[in-house]
Amino acid sequence: RHSADQGNMSERFDCDNCKESLYGRKYIQAEANPYCIPCYDSLFANTCDECKELIGHDARELFYEDRHYHEHCFRCFRCDRSLADEPFTSQDDALLCNDCYCNEFSSKCVACDKTVMPGTRKLEYGGSTWHEGCFICSSCEQPIGSKSFIPDKDDHYCVPCYENKFAPRCTRCKQILSKGGVTYRDEPWHKECFLCTGCKAQLAGQHFTSRDDRPYCLKCFGNLYAKKCEACSKPITGFGGGKYISFEERQWHQTCFMCSRCSVSLVGAGFFPERDEILCRDCNGKL
Repeated sequence: RHSADQGNMSERFDCDNCKESLYGRKYIQAEANPYCIPCYDSLFANTCDECKELIGHDARELFYEDRHYHEHCFRCFRCDRSLADEPFTSQDDALLCNDCYCNEFSSKCVACDKTVMPGTRKLEYGGSTWHEGCFICSSCEQPIGSKSFIPDKDDHYCVPCYENKFAPRCTRCKQILSKGGVTYRDEPWHKECFLCTGCKAQLAGQHFTSRDDRPYCLKCFGNLYAKKCEACSKPITGFGGGKYISFEERQWHQTCFMCSRCSVSLVGAGFFPERDEILCRDCNGKL
């Protein structure tokens, strides 16, 4: 900015725009030409994006993303504090100081209670937010990160810790029973571990019975514990709708309860024991 010398009036020194003399007046040289202050402001001054007025030559001007501001107009949209010498950001063309931006567009970590800054790695679950490094397993206390986890009330567990802590274990092999399996006497078993006490065949999906709290397939149970039919010598298990007849500590399958001589069924009929035999009325009369 310059002031013209009043002592030399021999040649004209005029504003390049309004042509008025600049002698004795302040002027500004721009594009190699002198301008009076009003002309300079009207021709070259920028308009403040906030107040929409010209930013005069003597005002401190701030420039941000093709927008110009008076120093006193460059303020936080929320709290109105000056941003001239403060860190700030822009949100939907509104200027915000960092504090207001964090309060409005960020959240607090529920673990450390510190702000989770926008753009930082975080985890959100159940309406809460964690810094990625603050979201840890409640058992091993290692960050879970992007791995699978299992919630339990207010705790979160990585899968290995949850299985070690809560998953049921097979009654026989004591290993974790992750899915499926068999329940026997309110205890969990792997299907592969739930075996007949006698022949060790898998019992899952099969008919079985128990003796002294130990499971048996029907064949083993019949061979070991069931009473034998006097006629066919096979076990009488009572499974499969099988009915039997008992007489003086002897038992018969219902279909085997026949006359020892003529093989007529004696079910519901009178019979006559003869030593190891049972006889119908007719065969007994022939003796």
